[in-house]
Amino acid sequence: MHLAAAQQFYEREGHLRVPRKHIETILVGAAHGEGQEQRDLRLGAWISNQRSWATTLTPQRVERLSAIGMRWT
Repeated sequence: MHLAAAQQFYEREGHLRVPRKHIETILVGAAHGEGQEQRDLRLGAWISNQRSWATTLTPQRVERLSAIGMRWT
């Protein structure tokens, strides 16, 4: 879910320099608005944690984050 929120933020803002306190609202559930619900995710804290834990993340996670614009430093 956080990866989807990061992708949404990147597409809207053009970067992943997310402020630590930023909350990103995403829609989850069925397509086309039926059965969807909004979720507020603490994206800024999550991004910060991913950077802090970069050496312990799986290569797949690093690749997926890098593909959507993650800055590691």
